[in-house]
Amino acid sequence: MNTTIEEVAQKALECQETCNQCFSACLKEDHVKMMAECIRLDRDCADICGLVASFSSRESRFTKELIQLCAEICQACGDECQKHDHDHCQECAKVCHECAEVCRAYVA
Repeated sequence: MNTTIEEVAQKALECQETCNQCFSACLKEDHVKMMAECIRLDRDCADICGLVASFSSRESRFTKELIQLCAEICQACGDECQKHDHDHCQECAKVCHECAEVCRAYVA
């Protein structure tokens, strides 16, 4: 099954929202310093996912390269979030890994 650009954009928007929620929740945790890398990657991931959705909607010639980078950042964010036991981190890890998979499928 071929992944469409619309599917990528939709999953990227879902991932952006989930990462923003995780970012916000991480800032409220007792040990924020321990969450620093998670917070950084949540922000990176949310930003790249927003760019993917924007570039996709305007059919930019750089969309494919951006989607490839999005897959890498989503994978890294998901891997980091998976290390933390918080529900918001576990949900973020799941959605990030799904987004990375959709992005890789589109680029392939």
